[in-house]
Amino acid sequence: MDKDEIHLRRLPAAAPWGPHGDSEFHGVDFLPDDLSEAPDETGMRVNKKYSCLPAEEKGIHIINIRAIEDIGYDQHESTLLNSLSKNPDADCKYGLYFRDGKRKVDYILVYHYKKSSSGRALARRTHHNDMSVRSTKQDHPLPGKGVQLEMGESEPPADSHEDDKRFRREEYEGNLVEAGLELEHDEDTKIHGVGFVKIHAPWNVLCREAEFLKLKMPTKKMYQINQTHGLLKKINSVIQKITEPIQPKVAEHKPQTVKRLSYPFSREKQHLFDLSDRDSFFDSKTRSTIVYEILKRTTCTKAKYSMGITSLLANGVYSAAYPLHDGDYEGENVEPNDRKLLCEEWASYGVFYKYQPIDLVRKYFGEKIGLYFAWLGVYTQMLIPASIVGIIVFLYGCATVDENIPSMEMCDQRNNITMCPLCDRTCSYWKMSSACATARASHLFDNPATVFFSVFMALWAATFMEHWKRKQMRLNYRWDLTGFEEEEDHPRAEYEAKVLEKSLRKEHKHKETDKEKLTWKDRFPAYLTNFVGIIFMVGLTFAIVFGVIIYRISTAAALAISSTPSGRSSVRVTVTATAVIINLVVIIILDEVYGCIARWLTQIEVPKTDKNFEERLIFKAFLLKFVNAYTPIFYVAFFKGRFVGRPGDYVYIFHSFRMEECAPGGCLMELCIQLSIIMLGKQLIQNNLFEIGIPKMKKFIRYMKLKRRRSLDHEEHIKKKQRYEVDYNLEPFAGLTPEYMEMIIQFGFVTLFVASFPLAPLFALLNNIIEIRLDAKKFVTELRRPVAVRAKDIGIWYNILRGIGKLAVIINEQLQMTPWILATRFRYADTKITENPPGLKTNMTFQRISGLS
Repeated sequence: MDKDEIHLRRLPAAAPWGPHGDSEFHGVDFLPDDLSEAPDETGMRVNKKYSCLPAEEKGIHIINIRAIEDIGYDQHESTLLNSLSKNPDADCKYGLYFRDGKRKVDYILVYHYKKSSSGRALARRTHHNDMSVRSTKQDHPLPGKGVQLEMGESEPPADSHEDDKRFRREEYEGNLVEAGLELEHDEDTKIHGVGFVKIHAPWNVLCREAEFLKLKMPTKKMYQINQTHGLLKKINSVIQKITEPIQPKVAEHKPQTVKRLSYPFSREKQHLFDLSDRDSFFDSKTRSTIVYEILKRTTCTKAKYSMGITSLLANGVYSAAYPLHDGDYEGENVEPNDRKLLCEEWASYGVFYKYQPIDLVRKYFGEKIGLYFAWLGVYTQMLIPASIVGIIVFLYGCATVDENIPSMEMCDQRNNITMCPLCDRTCSYWKMSSACATARASHLFDNPATVFFSVFMALWAATFMEHWKRKQMRLNYRWDLTGFEEEEDHPRAEYEAKVLEKSLRKEHKHKETDKEKLTWKDRFPAYLTNFVGIIFMVGLTFAIVFGVIIYRISTAAALAISSTPSGRSSVRVTVTATAVIINLVVIIILDEVYGCIARWLTQIEVPKTDKNFEERLIFKAFLLKFVNAYTPIFYVAFFKGRFVGRPGDYVYIFHSFRMEECAPGGCLMELCIQLSIIMLGKQLIQNNLFEIGIPKMKKFIRYMKLKRRRSLDHEEHIKKKQRYEVDYNLEPFAGLTPEYMEMIIQFGFVTLFVASFPLAPLFALLNNIIEIRLDAKKFVTELRRPVAVRAKDIGIWYNILRGIGKLAVIINEQLQMTPWILATRFRYADTKITENPPGLKTNMTFQRISGLS
């Protein structure tokens, strides 16, 4: 019979369920009259290629849909037929539950597989539970397709590497089943070549692991939270009414009068806990944390060594592992969920003026991410008073600029002073009045109020650290972390591989050894490489700064011989602005390079645990980025103008370039320009454009790749994606180190050289208001949901902040004592000083030039 002919046949009501015996319908599953009488869908699932019509007279028509499509039948009819069938994906809420619609998906494992080249492989969905492993496959080709193999044709040879990965997956998943988890496979997805393993933790497993991890869970016991009385109560009520418009509309943020007593979970004492609703007793964050702990602990012993989930991911056995988001965050018919609530009340620029719902953030993402956003919120709040004081200092400078005696004398044409040439041979003498505009502008940032502002910011930094410690203790109490102690984490995959390599070498030498571990001798080459690499990177930064100095000197000499007077008068501003822009570009490029180098240097050390890896990476990255960001500013603040010499005895570089000098009003204005451009440039380009642009670009590239690989089948296009498919297309979570790093560098700009730029806290405040919502939007909408990690503090970042705070006191004190500042202040004090104080040096030398030609 011709393949393009349409086959119609009416089955009697008594027709058996299953494949028909006629060879013409080989491989076609027939549907009964009453779909409700069908067996369990795990035993059989209607293939998407075959659509059913409503039963008529207790019979059903079977239509070869493929043949209809082949003869050019309108596909909208096929869509109509599909719409009449029941959508099984709706029962499982599009991937949030198993196909039975009862068991919730707690974790997802993703793997790649190769489909047969003999034709399009059919769907394969498999159920795994703690008792059995059931598989449903369809091995017959589609009717009307005509892709049967000829007699002499054979299957392509199997890839041994892919087979090895498959064997490891099968063993690992079998071990997960033995550990009590329930699994379900899905390869019938819109992402071809990608399979998903859905994992569910039943109640007994959750209880067992919660007891093992000593998770504190709420009990039936409730106690009253002490409330303020009298005047304090009235003040608090007034404050609550005033701040009500800026409070997020979430239940977790409302003040509580009672609190449940939390206690480490115990299966023997379940009667103590509030188990009225078992489905919500362990929230999604806790469930995914428990499953992840089992995944790390369960091993695969293929190839003579054990492998946990981290090793399997590193070796490509699985391509990804992540918990699911709670659901969609946008759309008309989206069910209420925590993700949608976070998107509306937190991850939106329209609510920038509101407090963050920190408790809901912790509930959804875990304590570690919650602490980061709590710290960022406290830091941003503390920038408000610093910004106000900085604005007052700046306005004071604007109000008193016409009363500033140094700038008045420099701008007075009657007391004009002839200054020595700024370079040899090509430069001529110049009048001090030409620096009038620079002197007036310098007073805006360098005035008597600047000294007070330096002292204020030193106290501000100390107050901020103490305020955060207090806030952190309150969060620990509220989040039941008071008795929490971090346990040693599981070894990293790279560490296990190195230990295995070492043990295999000793086995080859026929040596019997105990359990191996890496010693300092094994890591000595890596330590040496780290030391040499960091020294080289620091030296490279100094060399680049030195190169910019040469550029400034040579460009100033070239512009000084300009034929136009305007060109000669703007030499200093032009050189300073272009040099700072060069510094900014170099800093942004080297930041990315140093970040990659710091990660590589940490990887070759092979730290044992993720915590050790993170701490070593943070130390190296901060050291390199600190030197990269602040070296040009340190040069202008403390070294420029110190080694100039004097007329007749100048200091030269390479015997041809004379060292550059500060402006007559000092280097503070140039320091202000340097600090402002670098700080604002990094915030605008690196922190915001990179964070917005690069993720959008990666998302677009992934979308184009998936679109290129997507099937042209019409039904495949209209099928809604499962939740785990949507989350797979999101960017993987890369840790909090980049987020902390940019804020720590900004904290240095705000505190270290704030005497030269009082508006730095204001620009930091404006940036952070955007940064909070930008990071929130990224976590909620653009990243896969990270595994919740318990933590009671911000770790090594607190020590770095304390170090910067102490360094800020020293630098601001030294900045106020620099010679070019003290010279001006002593020169124009109320009590006239005819000579410089003992020990005070200035870079202004008077010389008689009447006899010089």
